Amino acid sequence: MPNTKEAMSIAVEIGDAMLRNGAEIYRVEDTVLHILKSYDVEECDVYVLSNGIFASANENTDDACSMIRHVPLGAVNLGKISALNQLTRDICSNHCSIEEAWVQLEECKNLKGYSRQIKNLFCGIGSGGFCFLFGGQPIDALFAFVIGIFEHILLLTCEKYKVSRFITNLFASLFVTAMSFLVVFTRLPVMQDKIIIGSVMPLVPGIAFTTSIRDFYNGDYLSGTIHIVDAILNAACIAIGACLPLFLYKYWGGAL
Repeated sequence: MPNTKEAMSIAVEIGDAMLRNGAEIYRVEDTVLHILKSYDVEECDVYVLSNGIFASANENTDDACSMIRHVPLGAVNLGKISALNQLTRDICSNHCSIEEAWVQLEECKNLKGYSRQIKNLFCGIGSGGFCFLFGGQPIDALFAFVIGIFEHILLLTCEKYKVSRFITNLFASLFVTAMSFLVVFTRLPVMQDKIIIGSVMPLVPGIAFTTSIRDFYNGDYLSGTIHIVDAILNAACIAIGACLPLFLYKYWGGAL
């Protein structure tokens, strides 16, 4: 049976990985506690925020241990969360030693997602679908589909160079509106507003907003505030980026 520090290390590391990939606060807390108790660490406390984990165990014994981990807000990866949940179940059912748990944890962290081409394609499909859903015509959805593909290429490029999410959303929404002007200048019978709406929908921080509501409902007011502020700031960047080209075009005398 591992000592308190070893048990704490693997538990917090799994919680860290879950939090980085968008797991809910209560799920991360529950996971860390279950792992600690599966290793016979009975006296333990875990406090999780949207961007941090605080854990302590066996404070009244000689092998007392405490850990603090800062976790920056990141994107959601349900595939990794599912793999980490399965690892947790294996640990709690005693089907996995702590050495095996570390190996499986690295495999979960390095789990490969979909290829760039697939992501680009489905961002385009999502953009075209939302455009049609919000009242666009098939031709509008087609242009939104094409813009969505180039938009996701831009997002992946910003991710590669580690550009701030706020700046990324600002540039991406600005790019979408600029591309919509190119469509309008073709003189085709398109609705520019529908194309813009459909194309910016993949940027909308819907998960962050709904997560904040869940946190408030569960009484995690600080985590809920962090998520909702993050969602509002990202939404503001999207709005500024989308409206700036429209404002400049109108200011320079263009007819929208």
